[in-house]
Amino acid sequence: MANNTNMAYMNGNENHLSNGIYSYHTTEKIMKKKAKWNIRVSEMSKKTFNPIRAIVDSMNMDPNPKKPMIALSIGDPTVFGNLPTHDAVLKAMKDAVDSGKFNGYAPSIGYQSSREVVAKFYSQPDALLEAKDVILCSGCSQAIELSIAVLANPGQNILIPRPGFSLYKTLALSLDIQIKLYDLLPEKGWEIDLKQLESVIDDKTACIIVNNPSNPCGSIFSKEHLQKIIAVAARNCVPILADEIYGDMVFQGNKFYSMAPLSSSVPILSCGGLAKRWLVPGWRLGWILIHDRNNIFGNEIREGLVRLSQRILGPCTIVQGALESIMNSTPKKFFSSTLSFMKANADICYEALSTVPGLRPVRPSGAMYLMVGIDIESFPEFEDDVEFTMRLISEQSVFCLPAKCFEYPNFFRVVLSVPKEMMTEACNRIREFCEQHYHHSYSNGFA
Repeated sequence: MANNTNMAYMNGNENHLSNGIYSYHTTEKIMKKKAKWNIRVSEMSKKTFNPIRAIVDSMNMDPNPKKPMIALSIGDPTVFGNLPTHDAVLKAMKDAVDSGKFNGYAPSIGYQSSREVVAKFYSQPDALLEAKDVILCSGCSQAIELSIAVLANPGQNILIPRPGFSLYKTLALSLDIQIKLYDLLPEKGWEIDLKQLESVIDDKTACIIVNNPSNPCGSIFSKEHLQKIIAVAARNCVPILADEIYGDMVFQGNKFYSMAPLSSSVPILSCGGLAKRWLVPGWRLGWILIHDRNNIFGNEIREGLVRLSQRILGPCTIVQGALESIMNSTPKKFFSSTLSFMKANADICYEALSTVPGLRPVRPSGAMYLMVGIDIESFPEFEDDVEFTMRLISEQSVFCLPAKCFEYPNFFRVVLSVPKEMMTEACNRIREFCEQHYHHSYSNGFA
């Protein structure tokens, strides 16, 4: 047979050549078999979970159409337009744009000149900073992400407050880093339960996150309490990640102490940004301040932060170009006016809700939040704070975040940045709602 000399008959199959090379027909079949779509979602994306989004997205309740919606849930002071940034801040941005100097790429950690501005602004006699100690980031959220990523490896754990900002958990779990919760005590103005904090530290603990002033609590730690926290960290040789995005946002009669100047031994990464104090969260400029007087971090942590920063091309160059004017030309009266507004709303809310049966507001000392405890047993129609706040939406068109979002059930958080008339109206509606659903016979004693 012509051309059969090169064919090997293997089990009656004529599709193989004697030299071991597959025939065209067999190759075509194998290629067809291999050419199947098999796109899998990444493990990191599977592990990324935002508790606030998960809970809020499940709250499928339509507001009362007879009442306009009042959202006391969004931690963005610009939402209602009643708290604009200062004209000097806007002018600084316009000048940066008009200069034409900041349209290109900057170093991933920020311009040297911009880092010098931040270093000078935050230097204190007991915690001096230079440009090399500053990493500029795309908002405080990225500053926190880089800080967690540089300090902890998969399998280690970080300590986060309960109640606390949900982003810490979201970022850690996506990086395969475990979380451990330490408790804040509402009866002590949300101070840390120091014994419980120390009890959860183990040999895999990579850092302690301290959020002061606090989201969601609106609390401010005293100098003495901060020193006790630092002592716990020193005894256990654990660094601190200080989330100080609300730094200096304290109400009259209170004082903010940054952690770094209080620490003579514990290395601290302090995270902050323009978002809250300057009322420009959408401008996305944050920073990490590296405080390491005893060189415990060494070069590795600094170099690690630089490398992590190089994964993207750094924060907005226009904002960096405006930074010196923003930080040095904004009048102090602007900040005091914002804080006076927040405190007035805090007073309205606290005084209105402290006499509502079944509720227990905790008076805040700063930031832009107030937490309210719910005697859930006095509202037997509702299983928990999520159901309570869902029904508050559907009946009164008032949206407060259930504190389950912050790992702290049977509380809800109120944002203090809304216009005063909205705050008063919202409190009246909350009172009406509670009076309709409160059952005294179930009360555990607080009103």
